[in-house]
This record gives sequence, C-alpha cells and structure tokens, in this order.
Amino acid sequence: MIVVNVVIESSAANIASVKDAIAEMEVASRAEEGCEDYTFSVELNDPNKLRVTEKWRTAEALVAHFKTPHMATFQAALGRLDATNRELNFYEATPIDMPT
Repeated sequence: MIVVNVVIESSAANIASVKDAIAEMEVASRAEEGCEDYTFSVELNDPNKLRVTEKWRTAEALVAHFKTPHMATFQAALGRLDATNRELNFYEATPIDMPT
C-alpha cells in the first residue's frame, strides 16, 4: 500500500475558497481503481493548514491518479491557495493487526 501525506499552508480564507474543488477531488479520487482512501482535513488547532491523506493499493494506481483530468483541474484550483509552504511525502506501508 502507498500512503501519501500532504500538508499545505495557506490562509483559512484561501482554503475555504477551494472547498468545492476539494469536495469534487475527494469524490472523483475515491472512485478511482486502486484508491483505498482519499481525505482532506483542516487542522483544528491551525486552520491555515490543509492536510491530504491518501491510500493507494499500488504505486501504479497512484501514478494513474496523477494523470486524471480531475487531478489537472484540482491542481489549477490549488494555484489559488497562494500556499506559503507545501510538504508532500510518500510511504510504502504494510497494514498490521493491533491487539485491542
């Protein structure tokens, strides 16, 4: 499994201005083959930070995601964020069962 963790710093107002684009991206991405999860969130203690957490079955599925029309549309919307910082990390992960 490939896990993607993105943090984008902007302003709360700029983040709010792309809310519709975020909602469309979540729905379209979750419908893609190989997508296990695709979630946006704004930090409760810092409304200037937008987080994206993604889980993909394979690296190939993630690469295909980057080539979709909705990704191109979303990237254009992200340009309106006027981000002050972006952090993008990719991880290869193996799920484990934890005792409860």
